[in-house]
Amino acid sequence: MTLKEAKPGMVVKVESIEASELKERLMSMGMVKGTKVKVLRSAPLGDPIAISIRSFNMSIRLSDAAKITVTQIA
Repeated sequence: MTLKEAKPGMVVKVESIEASELKERLMSMGMVKGTKVKVLRSAPLGDPIAISIRSFNMSIRLSDAAKITVTQIA
């Protein structure tokens, strides 16, 4: 499943990030394989989504979230 498919309230674990330029940007913010991510909410039209990663919150575009493979853990 991808991060795009995760629903608000779900906690997921990052398995892989497909795009290399996206991977570099997210890795610099602490999103690496094995990182726990909580989906907080989505914007009224669905894009972007708000996530909690480590000790901070951030927003990510659905097009980028579709490139992040995750597994649900809670």
